[in-house]
Amino acid sequence: MLDKQSALEALVHGRKPGHSLDAPFYTSAEVFDADMEAIFYRHWIYVGVEPDVPEPGDVMTVNIGKASVLIIRDDDMEIRAFHNVCRHRGARLIDEEKATVGNLVCRYHSWTYALDGRLVHAPHMGAEFDASCKGLKSVHLRSLEGLLFICLTEEPPEDFDYVAARMAPYIAPHKVRETKIAYQSDLIEMGNWKLTIENNRECYHCEANHPELTVPLFAYGFGFSPEEMDPLDLENAQRYEALRKTSHAEWENMGLPSHEIEELDSRVTGFRTERLPLDGNGESHTMDTRAACRIPLGAFSNAKLGGLSFWTQPNSWHHFLGDHIVTFSALPLDEGRTLVRTKWLVNKDAVEGVDYDIANLIEVWTATNAQDSALVQMCQQGAMNPAYEPGPYSPNTEMLVEKFIRWYISRMTEYLAK
Repeated sequence: MLDKQSALEALVHGRKPGHSLDAPFYTSAEVFDADMEAIFYRHWIYVGVEPDVPEPGDVMTVNIGKASVLIIRDDDMEIRAFHNVCRHRGARLIDEEKATVGNLVCRYHSWTYALDGRLVHAPHMGAEFDASCKGLKSVHLRSLEGLLFICLTEEPPEDFDYVAARMAPYIAPHKVRETKIAYQSDLIEMGNWKLTIENNRECYHCEANHPELTVPLFAYGFGFSPEEMDPLDLENAQRYEALRKTSHAEWENMGLPSHEIEELDSRVTGFRTERLPLDGNGESHTMDTRAACRIPLGAFSNAKLGGLSFWTQPNSWHHFLGDHIVTFSALPLDEGRTLVRTKWLVNKDAVEGVDYDIANLIEVWTATNAQDSALVQMCQQGAMNPAYEPGPYSPNTEMLVEKFIRWYISRMTEYLAK
């Protein structure tokens, strides 16, 4: 009988290129535990945006596996991250997802921490007690133009500066820090986190499953097979390619970087970006393809800015429009459940009911998320079937799924080698 380490090594080294993973990658509790150790406790994880904690004393909690992390805005307006663990006897400090505090006070024995993590009050500990070495344990936190990433390991991947330098010119014009969260949804998908990401990394399924999304978004933007298309689809695909080229040129001339950067499997912090043209009126991810918010983001004066797509390995994808932003994070709960957290951001000065309507703002992605959730559950059920075996990816429409899996296997390989 193989031990757990040997069994995992056999799975990782036995992965067949160009194919989906063996069933235990999606169904095994042991593999899930290894995923948390190798991936989610060691990589930069997207957790939210600076507007999640807009004012001093605002706190957000994020749970990643067994870890709970506090994201806090200090009095000096700096954002810091700490483990959500009292240094006395380990009690959790904050249970709520969002809170506003003057100090962080443990309900158990009233140990009190300043917003910068210093222990400032510990009653009945005696004259010899040294509070200076019992501050909250910090967590690495980086903001990429307002997008917040944390890393739980002591020595995080060193390439975040590279990713930030490449991505900042793309994201900065959208002024994330000058937005507010208009709406958030938390959806638990009944599937393994890798199935959630795999589903996101392709649009092979879009035309058949996403009638709302494919109103503004061209499915061709993520690959297609022209030799297999009927004349109408081919005509639309050619229209998209022509629009993509002309739009990229126009946007670049406006100072908006638009061309693809694709490093999904070539570095530890894998990422991809591209500004994609939209169909119809070409303004936003709405059913009428017009802007959902009357007040644009940043200093934009042209509504037809397409949609900037930004992905990070292992757990996020984002869409930056001229009028709003939609961000997504996938947080594993166990081998068969994944929390997908979606936030819709609008200009901080926009007024609900005057400048934007919530139902219109969230309609496309609320429907798409529900459809994707059903697809992920369907795949999870299939992976649990004894008849399941890894199937081949389409080289024309699922190449980015393959890149995600290659990234995952490479990270697991490095973890197992240590």
